[in-house]
This record gives sequence, structure tokens and C-alpha cells, in this order.
Amino acid sequence: MKTLIIYTSQTGFTKRYAQWLADRVGGDLLDLKEAQKKGNDYFDTYDAICYGGWAMAEKIVKAKWFLEKAENWKNKRLAMFCVGGTPNGEPQVDALLQNALTDEQRDYIKLFYCQGGMSYEKMSAPTRITMKMFVSAIRNKKDATPEQKAMFDRMASSYDISDIRYIEPIAAYLAGMDEEKAV
Repeated sequence: MKTLIIYTSQTGFTKRYAQWLADRVGGDLLDLKEAQKKGNDYFDTYDAICYGGWAMAEKIVKAKWFLEKAENWKNKRLAMFCVGGTPNGEPQVDALLQNALTDEQRDYIKLFYCQGGMSYEKMSAPTRITMKMFVSAIRNKKDATPEQKAMFDRMASSYDISDIRYIEPIAAYLAGMDEEKAV
């Protein structure tokens, strides 16, 4: 199965996952900026296309481009993955996954989450300032739960909780190793 992995990455976590995934499935890797320059006939040669973006404010950055294209790719195996600083299994991850696709899109796109991390050193200045202000504001929240306080403490500095094992379900899906087209 000929597979294309398209990604956008600000600090390198999503790029790392995209590279791991491309290596695992023997797929081609393309940065979103390059993908946006390609004509529709370029994508016609692929059986499976996966988009990877990073999480910001419980949304997948630049997913709109992929979702618009995917309407014409329903005959392909389609997947999206999102990389964020929140550990897998946290309620914020569930909310992001629930809101990222419409019910119709879930019929032809499978969605995954990969925990990544936070790299203040690699963030753009506006993003870094926004994140620091956000962490400062919510860290002082009087009614924060212990879990929220732990999350805010973690977000106060750079960290890396990425793990290659999170690509396995994505790779299996793209390779057609599951029986369902999408969940």
C-alpha cells in the first residue's frame, strides 16, 4: 500500500512522530507547506494518506487543509494524528479527539493522539509568551484539582514524553491490518 504522511510541526515533536510513522510503514514524508504546493494528481497515486498536526487549544493545527482535501479522498485509507503535551488518557485528550472530526468525517478518517511534550526553546516568541501567560494564570487557580496542578507544573518548563509505541495503532490502520475502515 503506497502511503503518504503529511505533517506540520512547530517544535519537532510532530515531525518526529511523522518520521517514525513513515519509516514504520515505508511511506513518503511531506511537510504541509510542500503538500500545499502539490496538485491533486500527486495525491491520486497514494492508497493511504495520513495528516499529523500539533495540538493547540484543544484543536489540531492546520487540520482544515487536510479535512477539506479528504472529502475527495474517501476512496483512500485516511488517518489523522495529533501530537500534544498532555499525556495519553487525560480528559483533555478525549475532548480534543471528540471535537476534531464531524460524525460524517469519522466514517472515512481514523483519528489518533500521540503524547509529545513542550519545547519552549523551539516555540515562536508569540506562542512561548502565550503559553507562559496561560500557565501562570491557571497555576494560581484556587479551585484547581491535584491533577490540574500537576499538569500546570509540568507545563511550566520544557519536557519530552514522546514514545515511538504510539505510532503502532496508526501504522496498523494505514497498512490495512484492521478490519474497519474508520471508527
